[in-house]
Amino acid sequence: MNFAKSVLRALGRALALAAVAGVTSQAFAGVGDSEGGPKVNQLNLPVGVTQISRDIYDLHNAMMILCLVIFLGVFSAMFYSVIMHRKSRGYQAATWHESTTVEIIWTVVPFVIVILMALPATKTVIAMKDTTNSDITIKATGSQWKWGYDYLKGEGEGISFLSNMSTSRGQIGDPELGEKGIPTSNDYLLEVDNPVVVPVNKKIRIITTANDVIHAWAVPQFGVKQDAIPGFVRDTWFKAEIPGVYRGECQELCGKEHAYMPIVVRVVSAEDYSKWVAGQKQAAVAALDDPSKTWTLPELMARGQKVYGNCAACHQANGRGVPGAFPSLDGDTVVNGPKAAQIHVLLAGQNNKMPSWKQLTDVELAAVITYTRNSWGNHTGEVVQPAEIKAARNG
Repeated sequence: MNFAKSVLRALGRALALAAVAGVTSQAFAGVGDSEGGPKVNQLNLPVGVTQISRDIYDLHNAMMILCLVIFLGVFSAMFYSVIMHRKSRGYQAATWHESTTVEIIWTVVPFVIVILMALPATKTVIAMKDTTNSDITIKATGSQWKWGYDYLKGEGEGISFLSNMSTSRGQIGDPELGEKGIPTSNDYLLEVDNPVVVPVNKKIRIITTANDVIHAWAVPQFGVKQDAIPGFVRDTWFKAEIPGVYRGECQELCGKEHAYMPIVVRVVSAEDYSKWVAGQKQAAVAALDDPSKTWTLPELMARGQKVYGNCAACHQANGRGVPGAFPSLDGDTVVNGPKAAQIHVLLAGQNNKMPSWKQLTDVELAAVITYTRNSWGNHTGEVVQPAEIKAARNG
C-alpha cells in the first residue's frame, strides 16, 4: 500500500514537471540557439574555438568516462557480492580482519588513477596560465553592472570604451510600468552596445580587475573564466581560431543586476580588425571634448544626459534611486547643495557604495553634474565648467 502511494506521488510530480516544461517550452518556442552563446537544451560543455577550450572539453569527457568506469566497477562488485553471497544462499561472513594484498591493491590503484587524472589536467592548467608572448593586451574592468575595456598593448593600443547590456528595459520588464519581460531574441540578455573586437589567430591577453565587488570575465567558447577582484590584477588569455561572435557573462554574484552584465567578443580577420581600430581612433578624435572652452547650459545638459547612462543602473533613469540601496538624486541635498561637494563625491567616491568616476574626462564630469543639478525636480540653474573639475583634481 505504501509502495503504491509512493509511486502515485512520483507520477504526480512527473506530471507537474511535464506541465511546467510544456508551459516553458510554449513561452520560449520562438527562441533558438544564441550565436556564440548557449544552445537550446545544451547539456555538455561547448567544444569551443580555441585549443584550450577543446582541451578542457576532452579532459571533461575523459574524467566523466573514467568516473563512470569506476562507478560501474565498484557498484557491480558491490551488488554482485550482495546478491551472490547473501545469507539466504548459505554464505557466512568471512572472519579475517586484514589482507596485505588487498590493502596494497586499494592503495596503488587509486594512486594510479589520480596520476592518470592529474597529468593531462596539470598540462591544461599550465597552458591556461601561460600569458606570455601575447599579441594584444586588453584590460577588462568590472563594475556594477558593466565592463570597461582598455587596449593596453598591440594594435589598437589606447582604445577604451564601456560595454553595457543593450537588451531594452521594456523587454526585460519594468516594475514601475507593470510591463512583463518577454524574450524576443536568441541573444536575450546577452547583447551589448560595444563588443570587444579582436583579430583571429592572435594571442589575446586579458587583464582583469574591478572597481567595486568581485566579478568574473568568462567566455565558454574560449575556455576562459577569470575573476576580477578589486585591488588585484589577474590575467588570462585566448586565441580564437574561427571568426564570429562569442558570448559570455559575469560569473560571480555581484549584485542585484548580476544577470545584466554580458560579455560579447567579436573575432574578425586581421584586415577588418585594422579597419575597426582606425575607425575607433577617428571616432575618439572626433569626440574629443574641449575642456578649455566655456560650455553653455544646453550643451552640458545634452552631453550630461548621455554620460548619465553610467549612473542610471543605480540611481535609475528618473533619478529616484533604489530605496535602501542607492539614494535618490531627485531632491538630494548634495546635488542641490554646493557644487564642490558633488564634484568631490564623483572624484573620490563615497561610503564604499558610490565608486569614484575620476576615469571620466573633465567635460564628462562637468556635464553629468550639471545634468543632475538641473533635471527632474532639481532646478539649481547652475553650470559646472570643465575647468572647475580640473581645478578640483589638481587641488
